[in-house]
Amino acid sequence: MSSDAFVASLSKGAALPARPSLRQALRTGLVFGIIETLTPLLGWTLGLSMAQYVAAWDHWIAFGLLSLLGAHMVHEGLQNEEADATPRRSAPSFLRLVMTALATSIDALVIGITLAFMDANILWTSLAIGTATLLMTTLGVMLGRVISTMIGKRAEILGGLALCGIGVAILVDHLGLLA
Repeated sequence: MSSDAFVASLSKGAALPARPSLRQALRTGLVFGIIETLTPLLGWTLGLSMAQYVAAWDHWIAFGLLSLLGAHMVHEGLQNEEADATPRRSAPSFLRLVMTALATSIDALVIGITLAFMDANILWTSLAIGTATLLMTTLGVMLGRVISTMIGKRAEILGGLALCGIGVAILVDHLGLLA
């Protein structure tokens, strides 16, 4: 869930003019972590309100959403990066951090919607997603100046493949194909 946020934090760390302080990294981690905690809860609420209408199709919806999101992540990870000729900036503004965190949390919103159709503890799941995101983005900012962007693209590809795999597993489970 946090691979796209990790990739974003790597690039944010790489864009800083000097090695980021732990305070800068934690600031980024907290913003991303809080938003990634709230978006599955929002998605779950939306999913619950729609559950009675789509219960017979929930496994197909989960499969479709996760497969599309995963395929998009793989596609983005496979895109050739243009040479980054932009000058290094100071720490990103709070609004820029929030906007980036929102953009990378769409997958968490989709996961929240799919969790509404499953018997999952949304509070613990959301807290786990948020905590993992906090840790990964804090680490990503700190490592951004050291690790190449190629590692980040591989993480995005692996994350996309994992989402596709989860979608397939849900579909196989609900259709009883391996029973």
